[in-house]
Amino acid sequence: MNRKGKLFRVLAVTSVTAASIVTMATTSGASSSGSIAKGAPVTIGISLSLSGDFSADGLAYQQGYKLWAADVNAAGGLLGHKVKLDIVSDASTPTQVVTNYQKLISVDHVNLTFGPFSTLLTLPAAQTVNRYGYAMIEGAGGGPSVFQAGLKNVFDVTLPVAYDLQPFATWLTSLPASSRPKTISYVTSNDPFTQPVVQEAQKLIGSKVKTVYSKVFPAEATDYTSIADAVAAAKAQVVVLGSVDVPTVSAFMQAFEQAHYTPEAFIATAGPDQGAPFIKAVGAGNADGMMVPNSWYGGSKNAQSQKMVAEYIKLYGGTAAGVNADIAEAYSVGQVMARAVTATKGFDNSKIIKYLHSNVTLNSVQGSVKFNKLGENTAQTAYTFQWQGAKFVEVNPVGDVGSSPVLFPKPAWGN
Repeated sequence: MNRKGKLFRVLAVTSVTAASIVTMATTSGASSSGSIAKGAPVTIGISLSLSGDFSADGLAYQQGYKLWAADVNAAGGLLGHKVKLDIVSDASTPTQVVTNYQKLISVDHVNLTFGPFSTLLTLPAAQTVNRYGYAMIEGAGGGPSVFQAGLKNVFDVTLPVAYDLQPFATWLTSLPASSRPKTISYVTSNDPFTQPVVQEAQKLIGSKVKTVYSKVFPAEATDYTSIADAVAAAKAQVVVLGSVDVPTVSAFMQAFEQAHYTPEAFIATAGPDQGAPFIKAVGAGNADGMMVPNSWYGGSKNAQSQKMVAEYIKLYGGTAAGVNADIAEAYSVGQVMARAVTATKGFDNSKIIKYLHSNVTLNSVQGSVKFNKLGENTAQTAYTFQWQGAKFVEVNPVGDVGSSPVLFPKPAWGN
């Protein structure tokens, strides 16, 4: 997310009244105060998409959470309590995520909760744990719908997705008129994560680049051929794709290649940030020049990030460029919770919520974290990254320290 809060279909979420949930919490003995006996572990309840459409991201989040827990436990745990992760699968469905958090709190009696993957699942999850008085720190529920719900218990450690394409839009519209592309196509899933991102980019770019194609397709779509062919037929110099995962981007890239159409600039909201899985799916030659927004990458100079990346590579192999951004998002969730627990000297969720709303600035592998009243992280910077050969590099904001020149126009497919 990815980073990122993503939707694959509109599903009905089983409605559970606040009164019934409160009753369950009371009769089960679950408590948001989280008092823990000396020597007992602190248990963190997490629902993740270990199967279904979000499984690649869910499994990456599991790696990130486990990597954080291992580091914390190696340092003595949280306030002397070893961390135990109680992770259950939600099969990428909103109904199951509600059931999971109800059970984690009222039956398993977890002390704390971390968020699931995606905006689609984060919203019902946060609403559920809120009724029990629990804080929900998460890293992939950055879609506007999560914050518009007015919940006081949800905190997203990652930059809100609405800002994701601002650097790209600024770069594109700031190009000299003589070299600026004249045409652009916008195509996006009607996902609560990605559709707002693309719509905001379209507003920012406006009439400075002529729109020749604009399409919103159903999130439940599984065959993108006709949509991708229509984009290719429009022959825009720039394509903005509101994608939710690697398979979506790969399908559009394959269709474009078959149509002998190579945009001069091609940015996808999610997929190219997935590191090695993206390269494996599309091939290094095709990845060359692909762009993606994010607030973190494996080559970050952040000292905490470098340590985490080194640990990840030691465990799983690969290179820094191949480390999935989901790993950093999940790891950051753990870091923020650890600092809140330390600051409040305990596991009382009401105190944790109050602390995170206190305007404090924290540090994470993704950079600074500072929550506004909605739970959005306002302290991070939006970046655009690009695959240039085997390297995944920052390309804008232009002029930023460490930023590389944009590879423009994009090389032909397979070169």
